[in-house]
Order: sequence, then C-alpha cells, then structure tokens
Amino acid sequence: MAAQLDVAAGALLTVWDGARERTANRISTAQLRAVMLVERQDGINLRRLASGLDMLLSSASRLCDRLVAAGMLEREPGRADRREISLHLTAEARRLLDELREDRRQRLAEILADMTPEARAALLHGLQEFDEAARERLVRPVSPLVPQADQPEAEQLPESRAGGDAPRAWPAGESAVFRTA
Repeated sequence: MAAQLDVAAGALLTVWDGARERTANRISTAQLRAVMLVERQDGINLRRLASGLDMLLSSASRLCDRLVAAGMLEREPGRADRREISLHLTAEARRLLDELREDRRQRLAEILADMTPEARAALLHGLQEFDEAARERLVRPVSPLVPQADQPEAEQLPESRAGGDAPRAWPAGESAVFRTA
C-alpha cells in the first residue's frame, strides 16, 4: 500500500512543485520557505525563523537581507524589546503567495474535474484521514510550503495518542508532511 501511495502521490507533488517552480523567477525556494513561515508566524524574530528553516542564524540573516532587498519582507523593531527585530510580509510577498496558491488550486481543479464526484469525495476523505494520522506521528514541521488555515500558530505539535494524551494544539490545515522545497 505504501509503495502504491508513493507512486500515486507523485502527481500531487508534481502539481505542488510546478507551482513553486513558477515562482522561482522571483525568489528562490529557500526564500519562498522563509516567506511562507513569516506568513504563518507574523512578527517572528530572526532566531525563530532560523530554527523553523533549520538554518544557522547567520544564514537566515543573509536570507532576510535578500528578501528585504527584493521587497518581500519588512523588518520592524520588536514591541517588547526594541533590540529584537520582527519580520513581516510586504504586499508584494502576499501577492506572490496568492498567485502560488491560485496556480496550485487551478491545476488541482483541472485534474479533479477529470475524476468522478465519488472519487473526488473518496480522495478528500482519504487525505483528511492521512493528515490526521500523520499529525499524530510527526515530531516537528519540515516545510511551510503547504496551505495554512487562518488560525493562530501552535508552538507544540501533537504527541502520539498512544500515551493517552490528546494532541496539543496544531492548527487545522497546517501540514508538515511534505518537503517540497
């Protein structure tokens, strides 16, 4: 079953990667990951951004410098500590993300239109169950490249239910299954 899913998921990942590639003329994949993380965690500081991207602080700082120069990020002194800088998206970055998601949705809609209503419903149900099961196993998110629900960020991810604990807050729609960058 896992091998069949791996093969079948290839088309979905191709759609995802295709949309990402079409943004590559404006920003790199690493920059896109940073922009999407800042979108999810508006006001994030540089240290948390570096951690979220699995980068050295110095590398994240250079990445932010390039994003500020490209008009994608703005730096603002922190409200609690003016020595700390918070990062925010610009209108241009939001437009880029909107275009990326719209491109992805259009391509998915074209493919879904070739499926029967029953198959579409089964696919959605199966992916929702897969997402729920995957959330119970994941230790930390590996990519901010997937669509996010408009919900507050979660600092801690769910623990396995096997231990008897209910999952901790992980916003619905936030997925960490893919590394498409």
